[in-house]
Amino acid sequence: MPRVEEFKAEIGEMRLRDPSTARDRQLLRLGVALLVVGVALTVIAYFMSHGTTNPLSQGDATILALAGVAVSVAGGTLFLRYSLATFLRFWLARLIYEQQAQTDRIVGQTDAAPR
Repeated sequence: MPRVEEFKAEIGEMRLRDPSTARDRQLLRLGVALLVVGVALTVIAYFMSHGTTNPLSQGDATILALAGVAVSVAGGTLFLRYSLATFLRFWLARLIYEQQAQTDRIVGQTDAAPR
């Protein structure tokens, strides 16, 4: 497969840095943790607001619940972004490989065709 070797050589000449997959995994885990913490904060705030008749305490619980929702949304966004990035990185590499293989097949067929 000369085109595959040529492709690898061209990528090597570009001197691209490898994607930091360790950092991506850490941010993915941070997103999951924030999602869980945000839900827990919201549930705790719910029980705080229903455990008292004091309007000031209920207001504090409402603020805590809104903070929990914001943390959950941020965590969900981080999780979605980095899980999709991992999937799309794999998909793109597979697509490039399949296109190279298809090109090799077409070139092989045109070289073997009678002229």
